[in-house]
Amino acid sequence: MAAKSANLYARIEPDVKEQAEKILSTLGIPASNAINMFYKQIILNRGLPFEVKIPSARPVDLTGLTEEELNAELEKGYADMVAGRTKPASQAFADIRKDYGI
Repeated sequence: MAAKSANLYARIEPDVKEQAEKILSTLGIPASNAINMFYKQIILNRGLPFEVKIPSARPVDLTGLTEEELNAELEKGYADMVAGRTKPASQAFADIRKDYGI
């Protein structure tokens, strides 16, 4: 007969743990359930359920770009738009208001 649960021991920064557990408490989700959901998402996605990458250090400063560099940045933005990787500004602001309760 298979065990109904298994123990997991992990070290987490105290501040991170406190902040996450406060949010989970507000949602009514015990930490153990959240961890179980995370593991199930790893299985379903066959990897982490979110993108892991090093973010760019800061947004592109357009004032210091040459004309060629500016055109390249504009081309990237246009390619994102054509590929559907953008959203209208009104939607972006609505998402920000929703995410931050403003």
